[in-house]
Amino acid sequence: MRWIPFLFLFLLQSCHGQKNITSSSSTFITPFEKNKNTTATYEETISFYKKLSDAFPQLQLTTHGMTDVGLPLHTAVLSIDEDFDPVSIRKKGKNILFINNAIHAGEPCGVDASMMILRDYLEDKSLEKFLELTVVVVIPMYNLGGVLNRNSHTRTNQNGPESYGFRGNAKNLDLNRDFIKCDSKNAQTFNQLYNYWQPDVFIDNHTSNGADYQYTITLIPTQHNKLDPQLAKYLNQEMLPRLFSDMKKNDWEMTPYVYARTTPDEGFAGFLDLPRYSSGYAALHNAISFMPETHMLKPFKDRVQSTYTFMDVMLKLMHDDFEKIKIARVSAIRDQENQKTFDLNWTLDMEKNDMVNFKGYVAKKKPSLISGEPRLYYDGNEPFEKEVIHYNYYKTTASVEKPIAYLIPQGYSKVIDRLKWNNVKMEQLEKDQTFEVEMYRITNYKTGENPYEGHYLHRNVEVEKFIQKRVYAKGDFIIYVNQPSNRYIVETLEPTAPDSYFAWNFFDGILQQKEYFSSYVFEDLAVEILAKNSALKKQLEEKKKADPEFAKNGYAQLTFIYKNSEHYEPTHQVYPVGRLVKK
Repeated sequence: MRWIPFLFLFLLQSCHGQKNITSSSSTFITPFEKNKNTTATYEETISFYKKLSDAFPQLQLTTHGMTDVGLPLHTAVLSIDEDFDPVSIRKKGKNILFINNAIHAGEPCGVDASMMILRDYLEDKSLEKFLELTVVVVIPMYNLGGVLNRNSHTRTNQNGPESYGFRGNAKNLDLNRDFIKCDSKNAQTFNQLYNYWQPDVFIDNHTSNGADYQYTITLIPTQHNKLDPQLAKYLNQEMLPRLFSDMKKNDWEMTPYVYARTTPDEGFAGFLDLPRYSSGYAALHNAISFMPETHMLKPFKDRVQSTYTFMDVMLKLMHDDFEKIKIARVSAIRDQENQKTFDLNWTLDMEKNDMVNFKGYVAKKKPSLISGEPRLYYDGNEPFEKEVIHYNYYKTTASVEKPIAYLIPQGYSKVIDRLKWNNVKMEQLEKDQTFEVEMYRITNYKTGENPYEGHYLHRNVEVEKFIQKRVYAKGDFIIYVNQPSNRYIVETLEPTAPDSYFAWNFFDGILQQKEYFSSYVFEDLAVEILAKNSALKKQLEEKKKADPEFAKNGYAQLTFIYKNSEHYEPTHQVYPVGRLVKK
């Protein structure tokens, strides 16, 4: 009778989650299914998809563009009617689910889960109905440089798998900070690939760090305050409640991502997904996006299975809510084309919150064996369940009224390339033209003291507006802000936005003065300038009276005269992108 406990254990494991994701009857077995603490290598993953696509015409494996490690990105597209043309798919009215894996290559749950879920949906005829209205696009592995940099030590806090990739890519960039700036070939390819498919729902699979708690999987949805109201309403009132409910029904209870300042029992906040992040980038294109975050300390097999279940639940939801998703997104795109004012920045609203039921472990302190100082630990023998505060509301701190159009000098080719990759419609001037435009002068900004993802990021940017007649040359670009890409255009071209191209140093040339004066020469010229300009002379005298230090500084006084004369270069600190505000 010794077989009884083993049989019971087998049945228990098979019932945990919606289905046992090990398909022993399949001829397409993944490395993970052979060893639950193993994740597939690059070669194993691509080989698996090639064999699967050879066996099933409903799956197409294609390469696109290039990555920093010298290998192209692959997509595996599951289309039940064998239509792999996104234009044709959209004309049929189908929704598109886009799934990204291994952006952080040491977090590979999605790699193995995606291989199995595509196989299962191909092999199991009972699942075909859930693909009638949805096409699935999967990037098997995104950070190929990190995937190939395989080791067993860099995810110090993580429980398996036996070996995995590295967070940084081949240029040691964190690709989940690169979606806007596109320093990597990976991101340049991704931008074009994403806009080729224009998905309705986007999933970027991750594994978390941070506090310990009972859940295997947590979820970062798009920050709803940044979405179009129609999308936000559907996400908050219908989509998220069903996702949390369905995951619980499938024995993978889920909680919002635990973004805690101290310990989770004291409350945690919703994540502000700026456009540098995958979910924030997708929001610019009116897609509802998710970052599932499996917990680092849970067994790898559980992390993979919960990720599999989340994607399975999402596919079934997208089938059932097909019309709701389509209507909300079409409405959002239409509204954005006509929207007049755009929010640029947000801050957490500490006066508004929700309560969520949370299952955690009691946080305690004990003496450190290294320093002797009190150290934090979570007592797994003391679980708790209680209501905790969830701060999930952000309020706008900056907004801007969109212009009729932006005018960009053609010399800023890196900016123009990125706009093109994101389906921004632009026209080139056929001749030199003078426009009366609203310009920005950069009056103040802070720059990071340390490098951040290859840049010294600007923040707290302040500007003053002025109207100027400015000549734009033949070949310069005019971008009318009356298109589906409006939000992308505004958030990248308005310099005060936190992830603008100005913030990411694409316009730093204007911040350095190019011409100067020699004091011994300019002294005589300054006298002449003041003699001809009594108003400037009065301003100088008033400033000297108001500022004793200035009154004692001859060079500062010459600089004041110089900057208020015709000799001062007109481009210094003037943002070169003009805003056409009058027809």
